[in-house]
Amino acid sequence: MKLIVGLGNPGSKYAATRHNIGFTVIDYLAGALDISIDRAKFKSLVGEGFRDGGKIVLAKPQTYMNLSGEALLDMVNWYKADLQDILVIYDDMDLPLGKLRLRIKGGAGGHNGMKSIIYMLQSEEFPRLRIGLGRPENGHLDNIDFVLGKFTDEEAKIMGETVKKASEAVLAVIAKGAEQAMNEVNRM
Repeated sequence: MKLIVGLGNPGSKYAATRHNIGFTVIDYLAGALDISIDRAKFKSLVGEGFRDGGKIVLAKPQTYMNLSGEALLDMVNWYKADLQDILVIYDDMDLPLGKLRLRIKGGAGGHNGMKSIIYMLQSEEFPRLRIGLGRPENGHLDNIDFVLGKFTDEEAKIMGETVKKASEAVLAVIAKGAEQAMNEVNRM
């Protein structure tokens, strides 16, 4: 069983914002895997399916970013998931726009959603896929306004391709495991 969780904020106000790139990847994967994310469960929107004989759960926590750990802890407890069977997908301003980075463990790096998850799981030992946003140019926006803002047209083109690559990365993790997929994904 693989528990794939994309981080974001619920509601139309936040749709298509930089901070919701985790939700965008989950939506793309749902289409690719023919999984309907249509159940409200675990303080999340959830869909289940199968690939290569294994169960896959796609989830978009609806707790708002800073409380993502509450939703993920509920899922881990319900599915009795091993932490290595989790993959959290989220935005990262410390990576250049469109860059992917897969890790099998690590800290929060200042990301409040990850801080919540690490706190609730009491562990940093779970795989995560970071998607680069870059930083605001010339300091025109503060970090909060930047991540809650929408992509420019040029950025949206780059991120469209990045979402596809991120989905391929998730499928590689499902097929091979995070540790084996890491080198392949980090070269994307």
